[in-house]
Amino acid sequence: MPDSQCSFTAPTGERCKETDLGNGYCFWHDPMVDKANMKLAEKLESYARKGGLTQGLHLQKANLAGVNLVNRGQADGYDFSGTDFYRANLQHAHLFNITLRDGSLMKANLCEANLHCADLEGCNLLGVKLADARLDNLHLGKRLAQEKQAIQYRRQGNHKQAIDHFEQAEEIYRNLKKAAEDQGLFRLAGQYSYKELWVRRHLLPRFSLRWWFSHLVDTLCGYGEKPENTVLFSILLIMFCAVGYFLFGVNYSGEMVIYRPDASVSDNLNSFLLSCYYSVVTFTTLGYGDITPVGITRFFAVIEAFLGSFTIALFVVVFVKRMSR
Repeated sequence: MPDSQCSFTAPTGERCKETDLGNGYCFWHDPMVDKANMKLAEKLESYARKGGLTQGLHLQKANLAGVNLVNRGQADGYDFSGTDFYRANLQHAHLFNITLRDGSLMKANLCEANLHCADLEGCNLLGVKLADARLDNLHLGKRLAQEKQAIQYRRQGNHKQAIDHFEQAEEIYRNLKKAAEDQGLFRLAGQYSYKELWVRRHLLPRFSLRWWFSHLVDTLCGYGEKPENTVLFSILLIMFCAVGYFLFGVNYSGEMVIYRPDASVSDNLNSFLLSCYYSVVTFTTLGYGDITPVGITRFFAVIEAFLGSFTIALFVVVFVKRMSR
């Protein structure tokens, strides 16, 4: 391999074939070349189309307005993983299906850019400008880069750095939520809203009263974004109380409906179904009066009726919030 060849090697093992400028790297991979305000849109398009290694490029502050990086006619988009677009001008850029894993778009200008189907997992999105950018089907992965780093710092006991990175993640999700809302992508905005509040919980002192309350709201309704959580909680509460009524007994027409070891399977099954019926009636606060609690089951009935009325109201609020979008 000639000495004049760029020494950059991608994580996949592929090596750049461009000419070394003297620092060991080519123009695109050399971090020492100041590309600030250089109009490189056409050159970058040409470089990508001729098969140049697009991973790990250094394009900080470059002027790439209107750049078209759509890999036409191919199922996969161009792979710009590890590329640094810090403060780059990417206004009106066409980045459909692009891969930018573990790269950086920090403070980049992506106003009116097309990010449809872009893979930005692990990409630094802090301070990115997204006004009127197309964000549908954007792939960010389960965790932002800042979230992963914050969790790692917390495990290491470095709470200051953990909080700093959680705050960055919160800012990114808030920015994404606002951009999605401005475009009418309310379902996507809801997902980012949930993640914003999830990250905010990790900024609270662990196991504090506010932390537990936030955790409870997440469990019950996913911060207002997951009505299915409320339905699941309702079903579990009804079944839990039904088992309690079945084991400790309720009164039905002067007779005890309770589990009896010496009874047949069909009789016990009938008793359990009656307990389920009573649990549903109590949860919904209908109170027909045909079945009444006795002893400790009165406590179960009071708690279930209270939680039932609260849960039903919560479900209505969350459901209306979702459907109003």
